[in-house]
Amino acid sequence: MSSKNSKDKDNRRRRRSSSLMYQEPPESLEQQSDQAVLPNLNAQWVNAKGAWLIHIIIILLLKIVYDIVPSVTQETSWTLVNITYMFGSYLMFHWVRGIPFEFNAGAYDNLNMWEQIDNEDQYTPAKKFLLAVPICLFLVSTHYTHYDLAYFMINFLATLAVVVPKLPALHRMRLAFLNPEPEPTDR
Repeated sequence: MSSKNSKDKDNRRRRRSSSLMYQEPPESLEQQSDQAVLPNLNAQWVNAKGAWLIHIIIILLLKIVYDIVPSVTQETSWTLVNITYMFGSYLMFHWVRGIPFEFNAGAYDNLNMWEQIDNEDQYTPAKKFLLAVPICLFLVSTHYTHYDLAYFMINFLATLAVVVPKLPALHRMRLAFLNPEPEPTDR
């Protein structure tokens, strides 16, 4: 039984326990061939007609919803819109890995949605837009909160949490305390 446990440990990708950040290794040849052959339906929608407009519509709907709530000031409303959009954006583009479809044999299991968009190319129009939206929302929310320091810091930290993972320097980088230890692989 101890030989089985040691074999399981050897089959796992190991990283140093003291490392707070690690880089996701490149895909195997099999995964690369699966990615080349099968379309990635999970990330193709960002280039579809109307996909960019939905972000603006979501922001406007969030603003309307928070304005309807009684006793919520304009400053608080804009800050809540910013935080809600940033939380949803982070969850959708940077937290969840893989795709919800089973037809691609796990070809994208190690990549989050941001890394899947446009076949991992940087500075594409879709990625520029998705980077600009949180920055513009931050600027709008900062303006409408009248540059109050408390609101500014909340909005700034929320924006920072979404913009920093989108930077090319952090492509395939993971924070060890936010990502679980990889599962053992069968060989």
